[in-house]
Amino acid sequence: MRLDQRGDSAHSDVMTGQQDDFSHLDRAGRATANVARDPRLTVNIVVCASIALAWLLLAAMAIRGAEARISAPGDGLLRNLPQLPLPDFLDHFFVLCLSPAPLDASIGPRALALILMWFLMAIAAMLPSAAPMIRTYCEIADTARIKRAPVVHPLVLVAGYLCAWLAASLLFAALTLAVHAVVASAGVFDPVLGVAGGLALLVAGLYQFSGLKEACLTKCRNPFSTLFSNWSAETFRIFRLGIVQGIWCLGCCWALMLVMFAVGVMNVFWMALIGVFTLIEKQTTGSLPTRLAGAILLVWAAVLLVVSL
Repeated sequence: MRLDQRGDSAHSDVMTGQQDDFSHLDRAGRATANVARDPRLTVNIVVCASIALAWLLLAAMAIRGAEARISAPGDGLLRNLPQLPLPDFLDHFFVLCLSPAPLDASIGPRALALILMWFLMAIAAMLPSAAPMIRTYCEIADTARIKRAPVVHPLVLVAGYLCAWLAASLLFAALTLAVHAVVASAGVFDPVLGVAGGLALLVAGLYQFSGLKEACLTKCRNPFSTLFSNWSAETFRIFRLGIVQGIWCLGCCWALMLVMFAVGVMNVFWMALIGVFTLIEKQTTGSLPTRLAGAILLVWAAVLLVVSL
């Protein structure tokens, strides 16, 4: 779609290049108006705040979880960190997420809590890697605004991207409940050891060498062609474009998220490592980081399966 196509501005959040006069406002009003007028600044503030809030909540949850566990990687350090004063509803949310098996009559609330937990993990670990895609959209949008063409706000694209990961969070939450149910019925609950963890690592390692992984990674590394060829001034189309970009990202990273089942779902250190690796993988060219990570995961899976069987 051409950038000078007007589209249906009545059904989209239109940003034009018009320079409004805010001189009649006070200092706070002018600052607020300038933020609202600059879509790039607005999306940066919202995205960074969302990532920071997600990490804060996950870190607080990990600290609470470290107190209940006997020993897990990083728990000693987490126990020495100060607890943040949190509302009661967050404490209840943490209990639902951290309990190894469904609590009495709480399968519904616990499922919702796990969905939210996985979604927070996606925001914390995966949204930073979407920065190139968001930046590319903003650059194309700036070009369109210079031509005085209507532009859908970048936050619509971000919302579509996160919706794809929200759908994935449903599946990860269901898998978490299934794993917990199977392990709890056997009377053992150790997320680091066991066949389930070994199989998760095996799948993640093999996927790093697959053609689908390479195709999805290529799309994530080069978002310009997809964004430009599907450009639109309609809100729904940009939202759907965000979903498509989220699906490409999910196709690139879903197997890495399975590693959390081997190291502990609430292991913030591994979560951070996966987030950093994903960011590096999408920013670099070539397949060396991807293949190296795959080889490490396969060796790890083999060792874990041999120990467990």
